[in-house]
Amino acid sequence: MVHQQPYHIRTISEFHQFRKLPGPAHPLISVVPFEQMRELAADYPRSWVLDFYAIALKRNFGAKLKYGQQVYDFDEGIMTFMAPGQKIGIAAGPEELLEHSGWLLIFHPEFLWSTPLSKTIKQYEYFDYAVNEALFLSEQEETMITGIMQQIRQEYHTHIDQFTQNIIISQLEVLLNYAERFYKRQFTTRKVSNHDILARLEEQLTEHFKSDALVKKGLPTVPEIAAALNVSPNYLSGLLKTLTGKSTQQHLHDMIIAKAKEKLAGTNLSVSEIAYELGFDYPQSFSKLFKANTNFSPVEFRQSFN
Repeated sequence: MVHQQPYHIRTISEFHQFRKLPGPAHPLISVVPFEQMRELAADYPRSWVLDFYAIALKRNFGAKLKYGQQVYDFDEGIMTFMAPGQKIGIAAGPEELLEHSGWLLIFHPEFLWSTPLSKTIKQYEYFDYAVNEALFLSEQEETMITGIMQQIRQEYHTHIDQFTQNIIISQLEVLLNYAERFYKRQFTTRKVSNHDILARLEEQLTEHFKSDALVKKGLPTVPEIAAALNVSPNYLSGLLKTLTGKSTQQHLHDMIIAKAKEKLAGTNLSVSEIAYELGFDYPQSFSKLFKANTNFSPVEFRQSFN
């Protein structure tokens, strides 16, 4: 019988039991070779929700990963990042996992308690990227990440004392910072696809401001913009910051200010009427945004043309 609902795994120990692995050497963190998890019984659930973080370094992954309703193929060294509560699954049979290799690092949020990383981990936006926004590694990068994961594994297998948590936390921070660097590299090296996203963003915003959608629906939100581009909000903002130095929200604000300047300089519409046409419910919100971006109030800007 195939499970329809995602399988909920709450602890590191439950994950080891689920994948028929030996019990974890540490209750809150584990590094497991994917070679030990190749077999997947026919009646196993094909999707999971984890209550802990998961960082996967995969190679020769013949199966297809499913995220939401979309399926993705990967056949080179890649990294994926999952925060607690996210759902992911495998659209594959056991025979498709035979060549699967790499490492899986899982750690429970409780392992981070009383450490600075418990707060700063939220700054690593790639934990909210979709599967199709995985990090593709060079051989050198893959060797580096593998080394860090193996050091973490050796640490909790060899020593569990008052120093263990701090040492592993330090290694986790190094891994996360390297991943941040590698994502920045990926944003710039995959120029064709990334510049296509930028072009489609500009086209989408231009069309939105041309139509009467602003009056009917108000200003588009960042999640709405990202969904129209088939990327996650955090990935889009990370990409745009690398390529242009501005977030998605800043691109939206730039478009608003440009249109507002056109209307203030070229029409007799009142500030309130312009605010309404640009999708604002309250003129005060429009005026505040305009001044924050230009150092002029809408009225002062208009007066500079008279």
